[in-house]
Amino acid sequence: MKNMFFVIAMALVLSCNQKETQVVISKNENRKEVIQDNRRVEIDYSKYYKEAKQYCKANNLNQNKFILIDLGVHSGLKRFFIYDFKKNAVSKSYIVSHGCGDNRWGSTSSKENVQISNEFDSHCSSIGKYVILNRGVSQWGIKVNYILQGKDKTNSNARSRAIVLHSWDAVPDYEVYPEGTPEGWGCPAVSNESMKQIDELLKTNKKVLMWIIQS
Repeated sequence: MKNMFFVIAMALVLSCNQKETQVVISKNENRKEVIQDNRRVEIDYSKYYKEAKQYCKANNLNQNKFILIDLGVHSGLKRFFIYDFKKNAVSKSYIVSHGCGDNRWGSTSSKENVQISNEFDSHCSSIGKYVILNRGVSQWGIKVNYILQGKDKTNSNARSRAIVLHSWDAVPDYEVYPEGTPEGWGCPAVSNESMKQIDELLKTNKKVLMWIIQS
């Protein structure tokens, strides 16, 4: 009998431990809910969607789609969102890497705390608004990249730093939380399969806004 009570007690302990690291992604991709150690964080991007729409209209940019990347989200979760202005909803979401900064290239050291910089040789990602320009040839992934023109003081060196949108074999297709996504030298890099979809979008939608934030 004592053995039976012991087994039941252990099962309850294990069950509780599993719940403490639960991650929930809402079906409504306009809101992301992450549960870590029973602490819920809700991110409402509606103000960014509204400002992006106004910015695109005022600057004669694409008014069908725009891309929002939130580097405040754990790198093992989807944080690259394609927003459809016509439907007022996120149509696709992907995993995306960020810059390693002072850490080793290819590591996941800053998966929860991204270093941000606009400085040369910082190996960091830069926040701010970008316009996605010409399609080019990359040495990475599916060999396709897109030039990014930084429009803010926080990302004004993007073109000089060769910060481009490209794919990378090391980036996973699916969420890997609590693991992180390997870090590069500052480019927003997605998986090869993700880039195939993004490439198709960008071949038919020109002058798309990409807005990188850190919530």
